[in-house]
Amino acid sequence: MKIKHPQLNPKKTFKNFIESDCNRMVRTVGLSIAEQISESTYNPFFIYGSTGGGKTHLINAIGMRCMELYPKKRVLYVSARQFQMEFTDSVRKNTTKKFISFYQSLDLLIVDDIQEWMNSPKTLDSFFHIFNYLIRNERQIILASDRPPVDLQGIKKRLITHFASGLIAKLEKPNEKLCIDILNAKFQRGGLQIPADVAEFIAKNANGNVCILESVINSLIAYYSINKTNIDMNLVEHVIKLFTK
Repeated sequence: MKIKHPQLNPKKTFKNFIESDCNRMVRTVGLSIAEQISESTYNPFFIYGSTGGGKTHLINAIGMRCMELYPKKRVLYVSARQFQMEFTDSVRKNTTKKFISFYQSLDLLIVDDIQEWMNSPKTLDSFFHIFNYLIRNERQIILASDRPPVDLQGIKKRLITHFASGLIAKLEKPNEKLCIDILNAKFQRGGLQIPADVAEFIAKNANGNVCILESVINSLIAYYSINKTNIDMNLVEHVIKLFTK
């Protein structure tokens, strides 16, 4: 199996990952790993935090920076669900050895949402072989989850221990100030400016969920590009209701 594409999102980089007090430590570690991929002491790097807190952006940014500095490195981002589907397919086709060999060939493996492997023993057993091989050969592993290793129910203790053997870091939920900074930065890139009270309203109602922020921003930018009218509070109140309870 060849890496046709590292499956990284080129829009999610360190350049547009807004830094603040609530993410500075995790961002710093992530950047250090990307820039010193062969010498990292944080292996595996386990990141956890609430949904929409920016984990996927950060782990993509690590992969993108690594590829920028070390273009010959074999880097792959994969969701836990995709990994599980590929493993299941390899069992069906009797190509499991090939599947495992491919993953063992990587220099940087990034797996997102590993909480989805809870109560999936066969998938976890295959990953265990890959994990041990990569760690033993000083290849970097980055894991992201919505909860810390200790709360991953249905995963064998030996794997939990391995997941926790490097560095565990919590990505704190974005506070209101960070949400406002994200809003302003994204609107500026879209060629728009919004009143401070509108930004504050969106930030409060998004409740620290960056996915909601991005959905609202994309909707408002699309509305502006079509109608060429100012973004006011009435419009924002209508849009925010589409993405929040």
